[in-house]
Amino acid sequence: MAHHSTVLGQLLRMVSRHEFEQDARRHHKGMKLRSMSRWSQFVAMAMAQLSGRRSLRDVVSNLEAQKQKLYHLGVGRVARSSLARVNAEQPHELFELQFNRLLDRCRRVAPGHRFRFKNPLLSLDATHIDLCLAVFPWAKYSKSKGAIKVHVGLDHAGHLPSFVSVTDGKGSDIEVAQTLRLPQQPVEEVVVPPEPGGWFRVAVARCRKRRS
Repeated sequence: MAHHSTVLGQLLRMVSRHEFEQDARRHHKGMKLRSMSRWSQFVAMAMAQLSGRRSLRDVVSNLEAQKQKLYHLGVGRVARSSLARVNAEQPHELFELQFNRLLDRCRRVAPGHRFRFKNPLLSLDATHIDLCLAVFPWAKYSKSKGAIKVHVGLDHAGHLPSFVSVTDGKGSDIEVAQTLRLPQQPVEEVVVPPEPGGWFRVAVARCRKRRS
């Protein structure tokens, strides 16, 4: 009988299970997990992100609908209470490490940008993410609205993120841009409104000075 891998299964092959389990043991807090593993947590949250699930109940219901396929992904039964507890108590550094490994892997095979010049090309942009004030009172954006702002530096060589910074919803793009340590000989494209301080001109002059 022919075996057909799911799209999620193919995506998960990019993550070394052996390295993941080593990292999970290194980034663990408290007693040994009994009801579910960090791998099950990772698969559940990856599925939630890729499929646009909006709540833990939604995540668990979607997994239950495909429970006959979870074994092939190395995942056991995922209960809502267990997933909520692991999300709240276990260190997030495990997933930060997986992201950096995948990013390094992608950078090694990323093509260069298609412009005529060879220097790096970076874009700085930001987006708002709405949050519920009742759940995230620290993210107050207005009287009735919560939000954070995600600033992303995009490297056009492969369209990969060069850095990501999270500020409150009122954070300015220029404030984040002023903290950047630009590489030597860059060509910088900043997708922000013009600002009176002339930061962009100062940054370009600083980079030209490095070249000389």
